Amino acid sequence: METNATTHDLMRPYEVTLHYKRPLFNTMKKISSSRDSSHLLKEFINPNILDVKEFFWTIFLSRANCVLGIATIGCGDVTGVMVNIREIFQLTLLFHATHIIVAHNHPSGKLTPSEKDQKITRKLQRGVALFDVKLLDHLILTSESYYSFSDNGIL
Repeated sequence: METNATTHDLMRPYEVTLHYKRPLFNTMKKISSSRDSSHLLKEFINPNILDVKEFFWTIFLSRANCVLGIATIGCGDVTGVMVNIREIFQLTLLFHATHIIVAHNHPSGKLTPSEKDQKITRKLQRGVALFDVKLLDHLILTSESYYSFSDNGIL
């Protein structure tokens, strides 16, 4: 019996490969507080975008809270940003992170977390826990200051 080449190609398993190279240990920055996270993000983020539209970032950390990487997860508009939770999960596993910190900015300058901010925080906390990963903090950034969910007892 002759097999259809197209059907054969569709049935063949494809290989998925992931690539990640950990930074050298002695060059890795360590996060010990929300202030450290805020400073790290302010170094990473172009300051000219904080007052323009919302962005969402994730910091991936080792067990010793050393920074494995930072990723921009989403770019929205002046009223909000869509958070791609699957991408956060994928990158968390790729980086072999055991802790993460998420952050987004409020272009309005208002540091009060919205109900949507709190809802995404709870959803992320539950989701990463399935991978034995801990959400350490969620920061809201403005060009003047920051708000920490952890420091304020929400996490």
